[in-house]
Amino acid sequence: MVLVSRKVLSLAAMEELLRRAGADRVSEDAKEALRDALEERAYELGKRANTFSAHAKRKTVRGVDIQLASKHE
Repeated sequence: MVLVSRKVLSLAAMEELLRRAGADRVSEDAKEALRDALEERAYELGKRANTFSAHAKRKTVRGVDIQLASKHE
């Protein structure tokens, strides 16, 4: 569950993603549902990536941390 209530991803970006995936029309609730799902996944991925960077004794989360976290879902 995402602990941050402020939304980061825009609904316009969600519509663009869905249209690129082939949707002709996109409802508001579909955009909101996709945003919620992606933000939840990104939050959890970020937490795991932070764990990898801490294990490497770094404060900076790097691309390799994101890649490792993504592989260990």
